[in-house]
Amino acid sequence: MFEVQMLGQLEALLFAAGEPLSDDKISSVMGLTLEEVRNILTKLNQEYENEARGLTVRKVAGGYQLTTKPELIGTIHKLINKQEVKLSNAAMETLAIVAFKQPVTRSEMEAIRGVKVDGVVNTLLDANLIAEAGRKDALGHPILYVTTDVFLTTFGLNTLNDLPEIPEEILEAKAEELQEGALFSADGELLPLKDEKLEIDNTSAKVADTDIINVDVEQEKIEIKPGS
Repeated sequence: MFEVQMLGQLEALLFAAGEPLSDDKISSVMGLTLEEVRNILTKLNQEYENEARGLTVRKVAGGYQLTTKPELIGTIHKLINKQEVKLSNAAMETLAIVAFKQPVTRSEMEAIRGVKVDGVVNTLLDANLIAEAGRKDALGHPILYVTTDVFLTTFGLNTLNDLPEIPEEILEAKAEELQEGALFSADGELLPLKDEKLEIDNTSAKVADTDIINVDVEQEKIEIKPGS
């Protein structure tokens, strides 16, 4: 009888919360030990395994959430009458960078993607998929960004450790293509350093990949020697 009552209370608690609840929180609210909570969670999910039930308890974002079964998504879509928020490819790419490289700054995201990310970062912030997490101890003290619990819940992850493995060289490959001092166009595209013109006293000198540039600040002289 006690177990049946606890199952009902736990089910009501998860339903009312909506968002994931940690076992510590459930334990505190229900006045049970962590072991008792986990046993009841197991019992509740066993009942939901019955084909006649439309709910399940999933472990996500470090807690437990009552959700509909994935196979019933078609039925749920018939009920929902609202426009879904869809992320562009650019937003998804930027979100992936934050997820795998966090904490990360905007300039670091741009170095990997090769384009400006101001717009997509603001979109991700508005969607609460990423959040500010202090400032980096570097020149200018740029803002650092990390993913949120909403990100974990949205993608069905319990912790960031559940992210798939990705080779580090994939994330670094594009950054290695960029050189320090790279510029971006008004459209956010990377401007190549090749064939850039260097303005010196109303004269232009074209800088090739193999040219050697010597700068003498005191003599106000810039010497360009063809490389070998």
